[in-house]
Amino acid sequence: MDARMHQQRPIAGFSSPVVPRARPLVNGAAGAAAASRIPPSLQAKMAALANKSQQATTSNNQAMDATVHALMRATLADKPPLHPNGTPALSTPGLGTSPVGRGPPSGIGARRAKPGMKLSDMSGFGGAAETFGLRAGRPASPGPPARRAPPQGNLGTPFSSFSKIVDPSGALNFNGKAILHAKGVDFSSGASFSISMNQFELEDELGKGNYGTVRKVLHKPTKVAMAMKEIRLELEDQKLNAILMELDILHRAVAPEIVEFYGAFFVEGCVYYCMEYMDAGSLDKLQGAGIQEPVLARISGAMVRGLKFLKDKLQIMHRDVKPTNVLVNRQGIIKLCDFGVSGQLEKSLAKTNIGCQSYMAPERIQGESVNNLGTYSVSSDVWSLGLSIIEAAMGKYPYPPETYANVFAQLTAIVQGDPPTLPDGFSDEACDFVARCLMKEPTRRATYSELLEHPFLIADSKRTDDEVDMRGWVEMAIEWREKERIKAAVTAELEL
Repeated sequence: MDARMHQQRPIAGFSSPVVPRARPLVNGAAGAAAASRIPPSLQAKMAALANKSQQATTSNNQAMDATVHALMRATLADKPPLHPNGTPALSTPGLGTSPVGRGPPSGIGARRAKPGMKLSDMSGFGGAAETFGLRAGRPASPGPPARRAPPQGNLGTPFSSFSKIVDPSGALNFNGKAILHAKGVDFSSGASFSISMNQFELEDELGKGNYGTVRKVLHKPTKVAMAMKEIRLELEDQKLNAILMELDILHRAVAPEIVEFYGAFFVEGCVYYCMEYMDAGSLDKLQGAGIQEPVLARISGAMVRGLKFLKDKLQIMHRDVKPTNVLVNRQGIIKLCDFGVSGQLEKSLAKTNIGCQSYMAPERIQGESVNNLGTYSVSSDVWSLGLSIIEAAMGKYPYPPETYANVFAQLTAIVQGDPPTLPDGFSDEACDFVARCLMKEPTRRATYSELLEHPFLIADSKRTDDEVDMRGWVEMAIEWREKERIKAAVTAELEL
């Protein structure tokens, strides 16, 4: 085997060469000749190479030892020497001297130095070591490390929001304005309503709205039929505000044109509140049967008085006036409901889909299209009132979605087109009343007081209940609705 395999150069960082496991060379010419047949000239070259490697190793070891001794002599308390430019310098034998974070290092360090950085380069920390409790060369340790302070404020999690409104007893607390529990609700105004789930017998489902399900129930202690709205509690500010707003309005809005409130309670993660049961349903389910002008005037008058009461007595706007939020009973009494968005302005335009019936005023559509929600005013409710009256008279929505290519074409027609009018057969007074509600310019629309003084409603106020057969109209409308339901069911059965 070649003798060069028995001796290698030292590896950088080690003080002696690494030698593989092999039989050592024999000293002397005779020994070498006996171990292997190597020419004398080659043996001389190998000896010279070994001496050269040994000298290099010794030189490296001496440089490393000098560095180690220099570092051992230095203490952490010693201040580093200043560079001519005033910056503390880092000096190491054999590596050169360089200011911290300034200028390139010299010597071997020029090839190994990383980009320099000092504390002042880090935003928000000033640049002084003392900011971190350090002095020159040694950390300050005045005492044991301080405990980490608990996080402050709301972490924004659903559980933290839940704990803010539901107390350990299980009561739902709306910042003291209303407290709902399993046995009723207490308002900050001092009003209290005692009512609980075990007092009810559940009956038919009446419908589903934006925030929950409405079911007919029987209050067993009083034998009174009620409409119970069930809203599953969700930790969104918008829905929580809607619950509080509707409860607040319902318990304060005592007027003949506002649906009556019986109480509310909170149990098993759901809010329940009980209202007057209007046994004929909503106006949109009755309007297809046709309507005479005296009945239309009676409905219009009730809506105007209800909206005026909300504005004058409670200083709120309804913001969601439409036939589905106008309830009717078999006695022909008309009442407003659904006040969940009365105290807030939703981006309804963003939720508008093809097939939707929009009752938004033109200025509201235009305002939301440019994200300006401040365009809503009382006059916007007046527009929705006029549109609802026309729908009741026509028996259908005035801007039928099927006649437009898409929802944008429908909204464009509302904003830019001529407003709809009453169909033939209605008086000039009725047509003018509706036209005063549907002025494109909001400031030109009539106020509630002006509408109540309009000849259309003045004439209604002079009519007696016998002259306006509201009960007869409701019975006819319910009969028509039932026929339409049966017809639809038969048609669906034939299609199968």
